[in-house]
Amino acid sequence: MRSTQAVIFDLDDTLYAEKSYTFSGYRAVAKAHHDILGEPDATFRRMCELFDSPDRARVFNVLLKETGQNDSPDAITQMVETFRNHMPTIELYRDAVEVLQSLRPDYKLGVISDGFLVAQRNKVAALQIESKVDEVILTDELGREFWKPHPKAFEHIAQKLRVSHESCVYVADNRAKDFVAPNALGWASVYIDRPEGIHRANPAPANGIPAHEITTLTELPKVLSKLTW
Repeated sequence: MRSTQAVIFDLDDTLYAEKSYTFSGYRAVAKAHHDILGEPDATFRRMCELFDSPDRARVFNVLLKETGQNDSPDAITQMVETFRNHMPTIELYRDAVEVLQSLRPDYKLGVISDGFLVAQRNKVAALQIESKVDEVILTDELGREFWKPHPKAFEHIAQKLRVSHESCVYVADNRAKDFVAPNALGWASVYIDRPEGIHRANPAPANGIPAHEITTLTELPKVLSKLTW
């Protein structure tokens, strides 16, 4: 008999829109570095345009060139640091708020999230995640080598919640890396297909195919009901 006891969520593009974090960071960079980038609102609009272009990964480099600045490592480093260290203006998806509230009485809840530690900590603080779940594991706290798909974070949270792997469910958005470890450990895996998801096009490796798929977290309780027998 399988009985689900813990539901663990990814953070970015699962509980909130990662694009909103990126745009919040763009605003912080535009404001902090206006002396070299120019008028903040215009800079922000240009960053948003570049986000939807092939230059998404080189937004700061392109901006420096367009404003006649040297594309120097020091300038890029400073802008990246501003981006990562800013306190974001972000909010949970509405379905995330509803589902976290509805599941809390019946399940232990948690979050496992990759990303640079200061950025992830600021996201958790801005979203007040720690008041809504029982455990939060930021993989960068364990070490960069333990980012997903490494299983350590999954093993760690199951131990902290005092539940078996077979009683855990992981809900996430990036098929390229999110489900390899939980599948191997015997967790149930649920992929959420957010239309605006940054990693939506990423295919799953053979050992990382999610067992279930949903398009909104409001569908999750129905999936959970099928996982108990």
